Amino acid sequence: MTAKIINGKEIAAEIKSDIAKKIAEIKKKFHHAPGLAVILVGSDAASEVYVANKEKAAHEVGMNSVQYRLDAETSEAELIDKIQELNNDEKIHGILVQLPLPKHIDSKKVIHAIDYRKDVDGFNIINVGKLAVGDVDGDDPAIVPCTPLGCVYLIKSAAGENLTGLKALVIGSSNIVGRPLSRLLMLENCTVTVANRSTKNLKAECLQSDIIIVAAGLPNLVTADMVKKDTIIIDVGINRVNIDKKGEKSSTKLVGDVDFENVKNIAQAITPVPGGVGPMTIAYLLKNTLNCYFRLNN
Repeated sequence: MTAKIINGKEIAAEIKSDIAKKIAEIKKKFHHAPGLAVILVGSDAASEVYVANKEKAAHEVGMNSVQYRLDAETSEAELIDKIQELNNDEKIHGILVQLPLPKHIDSKKVIHAIDYRKDVDGFNIINVGKLAVGDVDGDDPAIVPCTPLGCVYLIKSAAGENLTGLKALVIGSSNIVGRPLSRLLMLENCTVTVANRSTKNLKAECLQSDIIIVAAGLPNLVTADMVKKDTIIIDVGINRVNIDKKGEKSSTKLVGDVDFENVKNIAQAITPVPGGVGPMTIAYLLKNTLNCYFRLNN
């Protein structure tokens, strides 16, 4: 059996199409659009690519996206002043500070300076706390990090809307993916285990799981012998590895944390890398920004 390949790129395109329609309605009725501010400090190459992709996606759906590129020598106080300025700007509904920041800046202080109602990454301590206690509905719910939201959507695209009773294994416990994702899955009534690359007998944990989400940053961490039939695999990992070709100059390629080529012959469904979780993260960044717009304009 060959697994269903979960095409995150196609699913994200559908989400973005729906967002574009809603923004077109806003523009027609109110003559303005939701605004997203992205702050980039320094010139980290990977961050440059991420920011460019986010800006492109925002423009594609008709959103106003404004970039603020600050020198690597920008002080923590100067950065926080810029955030406070954006907090008070009625035309800006979402604020994102691209990580990592230069070493002389405390990222926690910066993230906590963002108005939690405009915190589209969902990293502010107020949003983290709201998610922790399950406050994800109502008038002032948690803004949830984009990648975990995308992962849950991809899981449901393969398993169906009702995840009650399924055993989910989250490998990786970062504040960006693992921890918020485990909480989301608990709210879906899954039985959740959180592991990491050092977990003893990780293979046994995997073989007991109906859903495995891997965000550990280690190529081939999950191999075919660790996966049971009908498991759904969500690979969040992004690793650049060398490819050695005989007689040719070596090159590199992007791979996830799962041995995709072998695991796909066993699993029920699996996300590819690239083209799986990545596009969903950007789609949910746009969706979070749109939701912030509606909440700030009630």
